Amino acid sequence: MKTTTIDNVELIDIPKIIDEKGRGNLCVIEGYILKYNVKRTYYLFDVPSDASRGGHAHIACHELLVALSGSFDVVVKDGENSRTITLNKPDKGLLIVDGIWRELDNFSSGAVCLVLASEKYDEADYIRDYNVFLESKG
Repeated sequence: MKTTTIDNVELIDIPKIIDEKGRGNLCVIEGYILKYNVKRTYYLFDVPSDASRGGHAHIACHELLVALSGSFDVVVKDGENSRTITLNKPDKGLLIVDGIWRELDNFSSGAVCLVLASEKYDEADYIRDYNVFLESKG
């Protein structure tokens, strides 16, 4: 696995177009925002506030996480350091590269987490055991 650290995790501004007539805002995620082609899109919703999601790392997949509604915390770990990022704005995305452990928790009522992934689902790309993750970081 590549040597990635939490410093490789980026909070990205998603361009927001404000409607001058007061009809709401529009955000656009196009190729120049991401450094990869999106091959899989999914979203999490109705997650109980005391539940956790994630709890894994990817060997090759990159993901952009966006709080479309509500808020949640993302804990990222690289084997030595960790950081918690709260996502609560639909015009901010968290880009998590491969080789980073992630845990999502503290979901607010009505939270929706959009994920734009660089790869299609492949169970072989997941590391689901934290000790195995630590071993992979060498």
